[in-house]
Amino acid sequence: MRVLFIGGTGNISSACTDACLARGWEVYHLNRGNRSEKAREGVVTLKADINDTRRVKEVLTNLRFDAMVDWIVFNERDAQRDLELFEGRTAQYVFISTASAYEKPPRSLPITESTPLLNLFWEYSRDKIACEEFFMDALKRKGFPITIVRPSHTYGDGWIPTQFGSAEFTLPQRMIEGKPIVVPGDGTNFWTLAHTTDFAKGLRGLLGNIRAIGEAFHITSDEALSWDEIYRTIGRALGVEPNLVHIPSDAIVRRYPDWTGNLLGDKSCTALFDTSKIKRFVPDFLCTTPFWAGLRRSLAWLEQHPEKKVVNAETNKRMDTLLAEFASLQ
Repeated sequence: MRVLFIGGTGNISSACTDACLARGWEVYHLNRGNRSEKAREGVVTLKADINDTRRVKEVLTNLRFDAMVDWIVFNERDAQRDLELFEGRTAQYVFISTASAYEKPPRSLPITESTPLLNLFWEYSRDKIACEEFFMDALKRKGFPITIVRPSHTYGDGWIPTQFGSAEFTLPQRMIEGKPIVVPGDGTNFWTLAHTTDFAKGLRGLLGNIRAIGEAFHITSDEALSWDEIYRTIGRALGVEPNLVHIPSDAIVRRYPDWTGNLLGDKSCTALFDTSKIKRFVPDFLCTTPFWAGLRRSLAWLEQHPEKKVVNAETNKRMDTLLAEFASLQ
């Protein structure tokens, strides 16, 4: 198998790269080469900016792939660019969409791949939906070999899942310092988390799978925890009892409208997924990393890379403001 990843050095794509290498596949990355610390031995790196189409065509001369995955397509313009670049060059093109594209809030649970795609709160999700429609139309019109993958909340080494950003250490640091944590809503809505190594098993099983052409899949775990339990699990791993303060999501986004998509369009809604389709197409797909274990692995990685314990001053400021305003109403 010869596989091309556009990007390949991100949170999820790094784990997927490792999974493909473990099978002995021929793996290529096409990126700008700016993250040399993320380079993997055995990967062929093609250095180019994906938006420099002339350069991309040069580095891809005479190369054809069994499958390719573009991790950085965010709007229909990106999708049109990829169709121009990769039509006739790959036997399978995988578009990374998002599980936040599903209707929010969902009218029924669990969410299946046939749940309507509709997000009135988040432009990011609507742009992904437009990309899905573009690629499915290209399949119908031109036979473009599209497979759609919708990740949910997927975390890896150094990532601590929260409702306010997972790539920063702001909320864990607040817990360590004994400061209260804002929890949107009442903390009882269930949320599905998946470790990158588990997601990678599902994606790898779809690559080169001819039955997956023209299909859409979400790749998630079957473990769902309430947000209160997620934060308590983080606290236990840190050796502290978190002070959780519940504030209605509507009140939070009235104060900070730029959080509307992330909260009302995603993390304030219960997200439970039916994973039977990915298991049907990839029979050996099994998530084996429970959240408590993946979290401790992530914290251990951060202990080895303390420079990555980034505390976002703006998030801290907003949280303190919300807590003060909410207290004044009590």
